[in-house]
Amino acid sequence: MAHELHEPPLLPEVRSDRQVTEDICRPLERRPGGAWWLAFVAAATALAIGVVCVTYQILTGIGTWGLNRTVGWAFDITNFVFWVGIGHAGTLISAVLLLARQRWRTSINRSAEAMTIFAVICAGLFPLIHMGRPWLFYWVFPYPNQRGPLWVNFRSPLLWDVFAIGTYFTISLVFWYIGLIPDLATVRDRARGLRRRIFAILSFGWDGRARSWHRHEMVSLILAGLATPLVVSVHSVVSTDFATAVLPGWHTTVFPPYFVVGAVFSGFAMVLTLMLIARRTVHLEAYITMRHIHAMCKVLVFTSSIVGLAYATELFVAWYSNNPYEQFAFTNRLFGPMGWGFWIMVACNVVAPQLLWFRRVRWNLAAVFGISLLVNVGMWFERFVIIVTALHRDYLPSAWTSYRPTLIEIGTLLGSFGLFFTCFLLFCRFLPMVAISEIKAVAAEESSHSETAPARAEESRAA
Repeated sequence: MAHELHEPPLLPEVRSDRQVTEDICRPLERRPGGAWWLAFVAAATALAIGVVCVTYQILTGIGTWGLNRTVGWAFDITNFVFWVGIGHAGTLISAVLLLARQRWRTSINRSAEAMTIFAVICAGLFPLIHMGRPWLFYWVFPYPNQRGPLWVNFRSPLLWDVFAIGTYFTISLVFWYIGLIPDLATVRDRARGLRRRIFAILSFGWDGRARSWHRHEMVSLILAGLATPLVVSVHSVVSTDFATAVLPGWHTTVFPPYFVVGAVFSGFAMVLTLMLIARRTVHLEAYITMRHIHAMCKVLVFTSSIVGLAYATELFVAWYSNNPYEQFAFTNRLFGPMGWGFWIMVACNVVAPQLLWFRRVRWNLAAVFGISLLVNVGMWFERFVIIVTALHRDYLPSAWTSYRPTLIEIGTLLGSFGLFFTCFLLFCRFLPMVAISEIKAVAAEESSHSETAPARAEESRAA
């Protein structure tokens, strides 16, 4: 007797198009509940603290930070690299998984794309703040100016960041908005008054004809093809901020792939964190199912293993090189005054995600949520360890010093999280956080499969 094995459906309960529209549009058309307001007030408060700290720093100067002549980079660049990494998962889910025709992306891609936009905004603020005079930011752009021979240094990795992040943000924003247009038209058709006129403008007159859908799909595939190389290139460029230096612990060729995988790792962890919260608070259990969560858990385990291999590779290369400076840098990283940061990083990024190998852990949503939070903490410490521990003890023992963040730096970090979650909560309140049209396509496909399943079973029994 022949037996056919089928994967469990993405949507266990096959729903009609009308029911899908009602479920996803309901949070946009009703007043938010107490949980949303509580989260929004907390995020807005954190954002206000950050605004106050940044304003004080600009009026007073960079001296309000804990930087010194040895540790010239610390919280500022750590936060920048962290937020750029968070933004990578949106492009991966939206572009790479679209090209690979992975259907499980449909319930999470919209929120992941929005997360990318907000994370890149948070990342872009830190180089501006670090300038000390952010009103002169336009000096980093090559344009005809009155300064004559003074021109940007095209060989500087910091300038490469400007072009890489700018291109990444533009492609991600266009890709996100193009995907939103059919759903904006759906909300338009359900709205009344001023809200209807606003969504009519935002949807660009979408009419839902076959010709429109064909062009929409073609544009999405083209943008996905353009965005896919950015997953590799953007964080590779960010890694060259360190890899092109001659400092032990930075001057290494493993940084580009190491940073890219780490960015995907941290980004997926943040997507998982946000999706678990949204699943419970907005009641999207029917659309963000356990199969989606299991798929993201598998990606976390896979990328965690690669990140652990990168850590081991760095230690092996330092030992095998027989370079006393490299060996000291990594001995100091493990057992020096800031060695505690390294072990927090390893525990959160390498050890904790391995628990997801166990099916019982993957079915425990509280455990998955806790692991995703630990990964976010560990990936922040990874950037802190790379930057600060390599700087605070360099070639000259006479220049060795320590570093301690000030309240202004901690408040600025808190403010960046406040900005991120404020933007995300507003997105959940006013725009569909799940792709309505793509969910309907998956529901229709699974409905047809469920209708033909009895016939296939009868043929199998006959065989």
